[in-house]
Amino acid sequence: MHRNDLLQKLEAYLPENPKEVQFKEDFFLFIKTYGDCFERSLAIGHITGSAWVVNKDRSRALLTHHKKLDRWLQLGGHADGDPNVLNVASREAQEESGLKSLKLISSAIFDIDIHTIPARKDEPEHLHYDVRFLFKADDNEQLHVSSESKNLHWISLDHLDSYIDHNESIQRMAGKA
Repeated sequence: MHRNDLLQKLEAYLPENPKEVQFKEDFFLFIKTYGDCFERSLAIGHITGSAWVVNKDRSRALLTHHKKLDRWLQLGGHADGDPNVLNVASREAQEESGLKSLKLISSAIFDIDIHTIPARKDEPEHLHYDVRFLFKADDNEQLHVSSESKNLHWISLDHLDSYIDHNESIQRMAGKA
């Protein structure tokens, strides 16, 4: 079954945050219910992969100012049928930043989140079941802003609130880093 790798990673993931404990249960139900959970065409929601990218001393995180959502977020995107969400997170981080120094810190899940994406044009409101992995990169390397982004910026973890408008999931990841 193409969902087994993600189910095994989720089984091994032991969140401490009560919200993530509930998310984990919801992930299992979603993945087991929908065989096409990795497809963007699943209108109710779909699996996405993200990268929490920190610098070498973990004092700063790389965030993108997402063009469509007009918010500062971690790098990531749709699985588009790829059941290997670690590959999805890695691919999206490289495409959205241009970083050559990007290195995976651990292949274990770093964080999970389920969040609502608002309706747009021909796309109904839906959920993103987001699986996040921890990466590091050289914060002196030149960044390349993709067409999906307004900007990229290394942000001090001490100053995240001025960018993220109290986004609980980003604050949670910053606390873990």
